Amino acid sequence: MTSPTSPRLGVIGGGQLARMMAGPAAELGVRFSVLAEAPDASAAQVAPHTVGDHADLEALRAFARTVDVITFDHEHVPTEHLRALEEEGVAVRPGPDALQYAQDKLAMRAAIEELGLPNPAWAPVSDVDEILAFGAEHGWPMILKTPRGGYDGKGVLRLDSAEDVRSSAADGTLGTWLGAGIAPLLAEEFVPFTRELSAQVARTPSGELKSYPVVDSVQTNGVCDLVTAPAQDLSDELAEAAASAARAIAERLGVTGMLAVEMFQTGEGADGFQVNELAMRPHNSGHWSMDGAVTGQFEQHVRAVLDLPLGDVSLHGEAVVMKNLLGGANEDLYAEVPHALGSFPEAKVHLYGKGVRPGRKLGHVNVVVRTSADLPHAVEAAEAAVARIRDGGTPGAGTPSVPSTVAAQEA
Repeated sequence: MTSPTSPRLGVIGGGQLARMMAGPAAELGVRFSVLAEAPDASAAQVAPHTVGDHADLEALRAFARTVDVITFDHEHVPTEHLRALEEEGVAVRPGPDALQYAQDKLAMRAAIEELGLPNPAWAPVSDVDEILAFGAEHGWPMILKTPRGGYDGKGVLRLDSAEDVRSSAADGTLGTWLGAGIAPLLAEEFVPFTRELSAQVARTPSGELKSYPVVDSVQTNGVCDLVTAPAQDLSDELAEAAASAARAIAERLGVTGMLAVEMFQTGEGADGFQVNELAMRPHNSGHWSMDGAVTGQFEQHVRAVLDLPLGDVSLHGEAVVMKNLLGGANEDLYAEVPHALGSFPEAKVHLYGKGVRPGRKLGHVNVVVRTSADLPHAVEAAEAAVARIRDGGTPGAGTPSVPSTVAAQEA
């Protein structure tokens, strides 16, 4: 019997993103495994796994010996560990030279500036005086972020005035950050945006690129809530400019795999956006593609990091709606799934196998829109299916999602 030639793909991190890579990897005949933080982690429930700490270099080395290519469920692996693995001949994708810009927001801001892409005013700040000076120069409110580790609104602080800075430094979040020695922090001017967009691209090590449609991403309390693909009422000029910016970032930074560029829409023309954040992995704003595109982002990421030809990104319908399922009153999610499926057969339900906590990402629902006239119904169906699973009881339309132009600039 000949030895299998299929590659061995290893994912560091056992969250829902790794879980959703497992199916496409299996369909492509790829041998797939996960370095998970716990035996009951989301991905560990559905894929071969090893339990280990992503911050432990020896655990990373041991895992690397069992695979041909390493990729990621999150960006929290220490950069120096990834460089050590690369120096030892491990194929790390995306590599640390690229991933550092998703790990460190200060590095990201400097890179976006060097690329000449729309960027809010920003600066590294290390103490109260520097924060006050930034606010005085660029106006209030301002946004303060921890350079590393923030996500879903964590690690983000809105400061409305000089007095707010002093108060927070005395007995609030700012004082905690400065006391923990994590400075310099990232100061950003507040961006008065009309909505949030996300542009996703996939890139292989050999340089092939594919762009997904630019989507509208509604955030609630710093967490992605509702996504519509493609973004409605977006000019062709702005859509192409946003997608072109994402391609430029992927090429110039040497990204391999999926890249999501979160953006603020600030106008209507080619310069009507500003870059907010980068993610070099599958992203919440791309979950719609699992059911709505010929090649979903999870299959595309597997293809890209293994340097396989990229798949078609065309939509199956006119549009797709994705609604996140966050933890609520119901602790037995699956008990409500039959009711949701029966009431909303157009809804595709994806659960992550995670314990319920208020506000925790537990799954999502996708609805493909066949004609543009069906979009309102698709939003209602996605909202209602999620409400049924989240809350139990009588199906309802749920609470409509509305964009907030005064929310903190998401981490």
